[in-house]
Amino acid sequence: MTDTSRTSHTGAVAAPGDSGILDEALQRLHASGPERMGRLTNHGPMAVEALVRGGQGHTVHRWLDYYRAKLEDMPAPGTPVTDADWRTALGDPRRAADWIGYFERALAERPWREVLAAWWPVFLPGISGGSTHPVIRVGHAVRSLLGPGGETAPRVAELAHGLGYWAARHTPLPARTPVVLPSSAGAADALAAVERIPVQDGSLPDRFAQLTQVPVWPGSTPGGSAHPDPEAARARLADLVTAAVHRFASHGHGEPIMLVHAATAPNAVLRTLPALPRELWPASLDAAWAASAAVTAAYSPATPETYREADAEAGRSTFDEVFARAAAHGDDHTIKFADTALDVGDRLARAAALRGVELNPPTL
Repeated sequence: MTDTSRTSHTGAVAAPGDSGILDEALQRLHASGPERMGRLTNHGPMAVEALVRGGQGHTVHRWLDYYRAKLEDMPAPGTPVTDADWRTALGDPRRAADWIGYFERALAERPWREVLAAWWPVFLPGISGGSTHPVIRVGHAVRSLLGPGGETAPRVAELAHGLGYWAARHTPLPARTPVVLPSSAGAADALAAVERIPVQDGSLPDRFAQLTQVPVWPGSTPGGSAHPDPEAARARLADLVTAAVHRFASHGHGEPIMLVHAATAPNAVLRTLPALPRELWPASLDAAWAASAAVTAAYSPATPETYREADAEAGRSTFDEVFARAAAHGDDHTIKFADTALDVGDRLARAAALRGVELNPPTL
């Protein structure tokens, strides 16, 4: 389906007219801020890009008519962020509009790939900020720039919004004791080895504060990547996305909204790799693993559940049908998770997407 991942999906693709629908939707959304109520993410740009990419472009404006009631206006800008003082504004959510303005100016002056490559290593340590939503928004923006319709002004503007949001919510994870896994461990084994935090309660920052250790899966030694080769890093990142999607089928009931990010965050990184210099790919794998493992530790339940109904439906449904179910369901996280599961493209991924439909309350 897509030129930016290893997908096995061979079904729906955006129709020719859907590129215009996406640009129209992004223009509608760019009057809104990246958050509402001081902490909740604006998922609109990510959801509409997923709907268009999944062949559901005809549903976008109806979905936006529903969703716009949740949005708040873009906050007023304060002091512009500059090349000289950006470090003082990094991680300050009150500076979101200032950061978006900074990237709007940067992208007007330089090619978007150049801007992305310059800031990507700066932002990677804060990949978990904003509950990983900023990197996910950037991943959707990059996919739209690389996909049908190309580098339109609304899509470049969307990248500015995504990067600005990431800068404002940049939050490194706390220091953790590394636990080295056997070199033979696969992604599924690595996620299974993640130790749950002692008290699974409270906000995501409160939960992340309890993190004391994390399995060192991408690297053979603490702090070092075992995959300096970019292609090896990309392949392992793809395995992580697959494992996280599959795991949601049996563990998503622990917290069905938050656990989708264990898959959607690393998939956003995977979608961005083709736009980045190859030498940044191994560090991207390390950051994506840290984010996925942190979400898993914060929300994964102690025991799995069976998912017979979802599995049975997955066996008789195409992925186009499954994604249409998610689109009709309407929940933004359900749509985005189904979009990531669509990239994986196998039966268990279809079952996982249907579990999202089962577990999350519909909004349409």
